[in-house]
Amino acid sequence: MNWYLIYTRPNWENKVVDHLQRKGIENYCPYNRDLNEAGNRRKVTYKPLFTSFVFVRVNALLLTELKKIDGIVSLVFWLDKPAVIRDIEIEMMRRFLNEHINVQLEKNIVNINGMVKITNGDLCEEEGDISISSKRVKLVLPSLGYSLVAEVSNTNVELIVQADLLRYNSTPKEDTVDYGL
Repeated sequence: MNWYLIYTRPNWENKVVDHLQRKGIENYCPYNRDLNEAGNRRKVTYKPLFTSFVFVRVNALLLTELKKIDGIVSLVFWLDKPAVIRDIEIEMMRRFLNEHINVQLEKNIVNINGMVKITNGDLCEEEGDISISSKRVKLVLPSLGYSLVAEVSNTNVELIVQADLLRYNSTPKEDTVDYGL
């Protein structure tokens, strides 16, 4: 079973999630917590991070059955095949969204910014394609071509240098992370 990305009718993410749950299909619709301040009031709102998209985990044989579910428009394809999302990317996205609010999406070209390890918080001891600049942390999701960006304290991050990265990159500057210090 793999994770796939499905395209839904506009503003139907919650309805599609309900339909999938009733059919017993594992799904994930990432929500962004936005902190809004109006005067002396603070309000947290939840909005789908990827509008009109829901992740589903099914056997490849059941992909054609998904289109029969009300609200699902189509599967997302990459190179004429259904786009497969890695399990680790779904898990890292879940953990990243649990720890950070006001997360922003950035479309990007996938490249190696340096490997880092989170040293404090929910993502503690995790390693991956995460880059840090000033007070922002960016989680790169190569399967999707997007990054999740949030504000973070630099004291929670340390740089890891790996031999594989040094062989891949031609200059040592590409393996460094600017901590904005």
